[in-house]
Order: sequence, then C-alpha cells, then structure tokens
Amino acid sequence: MKKAKLSILLAVALLILCGTYASAKNLGYRLINTDELKSDIDASIAMIVVDARSPEEFQEVHIKGAINVPVKEWDNYVSRLPSDKGARIVFYCNGVKCGKSTKAAKKAVKMGYNNVLVYAEGIPVWEEKGMPIYAGPDYEKRIETAKITPQELFSLIKSNANNVTVVDVRDLEEYKEGHIPGAINIPVISFASQSGKLDKNKKIIVYCNSGGRSYNAFRKLMKLGYKKIYQAIFYDWKELKLPVVKGVSQN
Repeated sequence: MKKAKLSILLAVALLILCGTYASAKNLGYRLINTDELKSDIDASIAMIVVDARSPEEFQEVHIKGAINVPVKEWDNYVSRLPSDKGARIVFYCNGVKCGKSTKAAKKAVKMGYNNVLVYAEGIPVWEEKGMPIYAGPDYEKRIETAKITPQELFSLIKSNANNVTVVDVRDLEEYKEGHIPGAINIPVISFASQSGKLDKNKKIIVYCNSGGRSYNAFRKLMKLGYKKIYQAIFYDWKELKLPVVKGVSQN
C-alpha cells in the first residue's frame, strides 16, 4: 500500500514538473535549475544573469555577477539588458513562489528576446547550496523573529486550526526521537529548496531545540516572501511537559 501511494505521489510530481516546463516553454522562456546554472557559469557560457527583485533586496545579497532589473521598476532599468535580442538571459528572484522572475521573463520575451531562461529556485536555494554570492553590508544584520509561546502553540494545536503549519527544522533523526504533535519535518539545511510545501496563506510556525536553526528558517521564509511566520522553542515546550510524538508524522 505504501509503495502504491509513493508511486502515485511520484507520478503526480512528475506531471506537475512536466506541466511547469511545458507551460514555461509555451510562454517563450525555459527553466534552468541550480546545478545547470552553476555549470553554465563555471563553463563561462555567455549569458546575463538578472535579479528581478527590488534594489534593496539586490544590495543585501545576489548571485555573484548578476545585474539588477527590478520587475516593478522595469521601465527605469530595462536599458541594462543587452541590445542583442538573441543574448542568453537568466532571470531569478526569491524562489518558486516569488513570481517576479517569470514576470520579468515574459516582459523580455514580449520585447523580442528569444533566449530567455528562468531560474525558478532563486536566491534562497542558490544561497542554501553554498553557491557564489555577493553579500552586502546588511547581509548578516540580526532580525527580530515573532515568537509564539508553548501555551499559545498548544492552544492552536488543540483547536485543530487548519490555517497553521508547524514545522520542525531539526534533522530527521531528532524529529523521529520526539516532536510537537502534527509537526512536519523540513531540516533547515534544505529548507529553502523544500519551502514549496508550505502554504503562504497559512501561519507557519518553525521550531528547533534552542532557537538557532529555527531563526535561520524564519529568516529564509522572510526572504521567500512569507508574511505569517512565528518561531517556537522545543526546549520550552518540553519544559512544560507538553505532548511529544515519536516517529514520523503522517501529515
């Protein structure tokens, strides 16, 4: 039964992936993943990598060598694109749910550019995988996370609220040893690349043992454009002797 379910899930994922690529092709641009983009950069393939985010986001951190053409200020920056309509141009933004890179790609195609690509995984995954970046002076600036107490979180869980997703960002083995009831596991080391599982319309509550990894996950979600983010501490949860579940959640 488990194998059958896995096969169905893999088939659905493949259909979605193929549909995404086909849709992109029909719109006049192609998709490129992290490994392909890094390989092209290493091979010195002629191309322009374009950050479609705001100038402020660009200044904080961007792919090394990229230029900035903010899609929201397109008319003011579009002159930065090459005059050659056949030039290879790769647009990116803040990940698969961002949308700025695809909007910019559509604008470029409409202008007559015919070798347009979208790096949909964007800067969060690029950064997470340790690829070359430019980091501005505010890159390491500490942020304030929105905290949620164990009591508040427990009340939410007891209410069976369907607008909340609790995420354990520790390693899988730690998660199996004991986690908050109903929590899903997305280790922080691959958090950006798996963030597509999280619904932006829901409250996302991230937690780890003492706050370090959940802080990083919170920061990544901010960069990905999530608005309803909260941080909890598993140590505090256990101190109050609140319920802990072992094994792997079925959520």
